Amino acid sequence: MNLKTIAKLAGVSTVTVSNVINGKYHKASKETVERIQKIVEENHYQPSATARSLIMKRSRIIGVVIPNLQSTECFSVSPYNTQILGHLDRYIRNKGYYMMPHCVVQSSDVLPILATWNIDGALLLGVAAEDAVQLHQKLKIPAVFVDTYADAPALATVRIEDRKGGYLAARHLLEKGHRRIAFVSPSTVYPGVMQERFLGFQEAFRERGLVLPPEDCFTIRDTLYERGVDVGIKIAADPSFTAVAAMADVLALGVMEGLRRGGRRVPEDISVIGFDDLPECQYAHPKLTSISQHIEEKARCAGEYLFSMLEEEIPADGKKVIDVELVERQSVLPRTLSGKSKSGGSSLPAGMPPEKPIQK
Repeated sequence: MNLKTIAKLAGVSTVTVSNVINGKYHKASKETVERIQKIVEENHYQPSATARSLIMKRSRIIGVVIPNLQSTECFSVSPYNTQILGHLDRYIRNKGYYMMPHCVVQSSDVLPILATWNIDGALLLGVAAEDAVQLHQKLKIPAVFVDTYADAPALATVRIEDRKGGYLAARHLLEKGHRRIAFVSPSTVYPGVMQERFLGFQEAFRERGLVLPPEDCFTIRDTLYERGVDVGIKIAADPSFTAVAAMADVLALGVMEGLRRGGRRVPEDISVIGFDDLPECQYAHPKLTSISQHIEEKARCAGEYLFSMLEEEIPADGKKVIDVELVERQSVLPRTLSGKSKSGGSSLPAGMPPEKPIQK
């Protein structure tokens, strides 16, 4: 079965058949469209993807770029990457397109790759602001940057309220009576996701008239589970810590394992909160309290933005920010119920005033 055969059965030209198959219904009558579609369906005809791309001048392929992964790693090393790629793939498939994921060590490595790919658009995850601006200037296709903090007006970005997320994590632990809290994250020195979460975390402390000591901040190279385990063991050795806030769920899960190896129970001895609200939070024991960044909504917004540029040809000049929320589970207890010393007494400072809820 080919276009000529369908055209003969439908009594029309091959051009008309091609137009109908490629969705150009305005170039044929309703009766002709229905007749061709019936023939196609009855004969299980599948048009050549290559031929369609040549006709429509589109490949129907969307590139998804994941930076900061070494050549020995794959994107599944991060449960977050797995989640957002799954949601992006579903959105792209439902649009009749195909997703082509690619991992790079540095964001700049993507330019020669995108230049050789025949793709219609790109979604770039976690690109630093300065890299995003340079990439945008050189890219010749519609692109949306996810989790990028950049002020460039022509840059299309989708991100979450990272600062609010850090604030909510700290506020929750402080309201539970915790004061010695370990903050665990990759570097917060550079502008971006982790710095914003750190700033929000500090803000909650300041509202209480408190300061987060530098020695209570544990900086790790990346958000791998193993890094969390190592940090958890270190934190377990200091009984004055009563809570841990990890800026990624996979880190928090590693921290919980490290604390267990160090002889401390979660949440009876020490509370733990994560960030992302991955499905793994519900599988953990205890179930992990986390900051939800609504990954599915973030993926959908990124997809909608990219396809609006592809289909409606609007300029890439928008900024979409997704809200966050605290999801309480089992890994956090009030300070009066957890973090007690081995002698059984509470280590709360004497005369601590009662807590007042923070309004924001």
